[in-house]
Amino acid sequence: MRHSKYQQPGAILESRADAAAELEKVLATVPSRLSPITDHDASLPRIVGKWSCKQILGHLIDSAANNHHRFVRAQIERSLDMPGYTQNEWVSVQSYQQRSWNDLVTLWTSYNRHILHLILTAPAEHLTIACRISGDESGPLEFLMVDYVAHLEHHLNQILATRKA
Repeated sequence: MRHSKYQQPGAILESRADAAAELEKVLATVPSRLSPITDHDASLPRIVGKWSCKQILGHLIDSAANNHHRFVRAQIERSLDMPGYTQNEWVSVQSYQQRSWNDLVTLWTSYNRHILHLILTAPAEHLTIACRISGDESGPLEFLMVDYVAHLEHHLNQILATRKA
């Protein structure tokens, strides 16, 4: 299986089981680390011209929505050929900057509990379904699941490192 471009050196996420176990750990620990961040602090850009923590978490909600769709469609259609999504536009249109930080944390947590359920319950024979995103040969469904969790951790690390939560 291909390795996610988001994986940190030493991170070992190679299978659906690895991704599920890691997402379970994230859901058990990260919400309590995000909740103390104030709405004000979550609104500040990490770096001038970059997304705020609210916008990063909003991006992760968008990623959950897009991957939710991918994980389900691949299993129904037995293949997947979907466009990517314009992440900056998604974040802008949804005005995450104006949302309550606590509401975003709650939505992100709930959505990822459902994503975890999808990852855990996908039949093993579906994990090899070929998936193409934006016309690129992305890999099998299992790779999309692993990549999703690695991508999620990459951005959560940005939030937590920036805010020292």
